[in-house]
Amino acid sequence: MHPIPQSNSHYHRLKIGVMGSASGPQISDADAIGIARKLGAEIGKRGHIFINGACPGLPNEALLGVKEAGGFSVGISPAFSEYEHVHEYASPHDHDLLLYTGMGLMERDIINIRSSDGVVIIGGGVGTLNEFTIAYDEGRPIGIITNTGGISNSIPHIVKELCKREMPPNIVFDDDPAKLLDKLEVAIRAFPLPIGEDDRVRDKNKK
Repeated sequence: MHPIPQSNSHYHRLKIGVMGSASGPQISDADAIGIARKLGAEIGKRGHIFINGACPGLPNEALLGVKEAGGFSVGISPAFSEYEHVHEYASPHDHDLLLYTGMGLMERDIINIRSSDGVVIIGGGVGTLNEFTIAYDEGRPIGIITNTGGISNSIPHIVKELCKREMPPNIVFDDDPAKLLDKLEVAIRAFPLPIGEDDRVRDKNKK
């Protein structure tokens, strides 16, 4: 990875993206819902900016926790307009700032991830797995809340056993939202983001 160039840029609050189950059995699991709420509240209490895909399910439960804690939230919508967001995607719109990308679900995921300094995965199915692989390939710090159903306990197996890839040090795990955020904040500071889209490819070719 290239180091981040030093400059006189001013301080920016950390932006934490929360991605996870928008449908499926995890969204009705009382334990997963409670953990998502605690995650959102912890993000809000720490003064971080909360980002999600403006979708229902566990990411929205986290949003409700953020709102209860008085935090600031940004939703990255797949829709073209508020009408499409509400009526076609049947999605909530309680964010402080809602961005309408008009890019659909898959392309919206990329904007969601690139807008976040660190990504938290909670529960998760196929769509969340897509978000995880994008964040992994782009070198984004990732926190996995374990024991929340879906893919949350399967990430090491997917990466190491199925994909035969290394588990990078900027991926952290915990089943406690506060402890996970502690670890993720350290990872964000310790492992600067790539400064180009395909830095991994270019760095590999330099060797």
